[in-house]
Amino acid sequence: MKKILITGGCGFVGVNLIDYLRRTSKLEIVVLDNLSLGRREYLAPYDVTFMNGDIRNADQVAQAVDGVSAIVHLAADTRVIESIDNPGHNFDVNVGGTFKLLEAARKAAVDRFVFASTGGAIIGHAEPPVHEGMVPKPASPYGASKLFGEGYLSAYFGAYGMKTVALRFSNVYGPRSFHKGSAVAQFIRNVLERKQITVFGDGSQTRDFIYVDDICCAISLALSAPCAGGAYQLGSGVPTSVNQLLELIRTIVGPEIMPNVQYMPPRAGELVHTHSRIDRARAELGFEPQTALSEGLRETWKWFLTRAQG
Repeated sequence: MKKILITGGCGFVGVNLIDYLRRTSKLEIVVLDNLSLGRREYLAPYDVTFMNGDIRNADQVAQAVDGVSAIVHLAADTRVIESIDNPGHNFDVNVGGTFKLLEAARKAAVDRFVFASTGGAIIGHAEPPVHEGMVPKPASPYGASKLFGEGYLSAYFGAYGMKTVALRFSNVYGPRSFHKGSAVAQFIRNVLERKQITVFGDGSQTRDFIYVDDICCAISLALSAPCAGGAYQLGSGVPTSVNQLLELIRTIVGPEIMPNVQYMPPRAGELVHTHSRIDRARAELGFEPQTALSEGLRETWKWFLTRAQG
């Protein structure tokens, strides 16, 4: 049986990916996570091997990659605003940790390395839709750290023949995101807690929201696709304004419990408009998002309700 390593496997995308792979494959799965955000109990329903370790620790990483044929590297400091406040920590985790993992993979002769990159943050302030042919100009340390990762994946493909794939996630949402600071998770938490929703900007700013199961499908495709050595934009391909998102949430949860919305000045480093062109992922990975935003939001709301009642 093929054995893979998932770093950050106790996190939002990680646990959803494990759930997806358990439904669609027979892979043996090893999880490496330092439990800074995720929780080990999230893995309780699944037959996986868990290692409590940090991607910045070379010894722990070497132990984790032993015997695996592929790595899905999800572990990261993904917080854009926090990366501006503390770029050193972001660099340490995303740059130092990714390099240690790549080196361990090279020494262990790991065949394939799938890397969770970022969509808009790596391109910076550019006219959407963003695509792989654009010159990266990160507007935040977080975006820069992911650009480093993509550069080294390309180098390890060219120099060592490692099959590397960088997946540029758009704004991922869905079940199991209770601890996330992303817009959908934060807004739904505010609804449940009857707290005012804060929007930075006037709400006309646009994002590309992609349901987590569609992202998990793309990762699964990247584990077996014949292509390697490149980056792929992943998203719905559809721009949605924050105000449109709020209106969809209002329709789903009901206007009677929807909190008031307060608009605040925009924050430095955040993009105004971004969405992805996903032609390359369609052509080379066979990626096709299946979940409309309204459907995905309903599933996410149902999961949050179940968690609140449990």
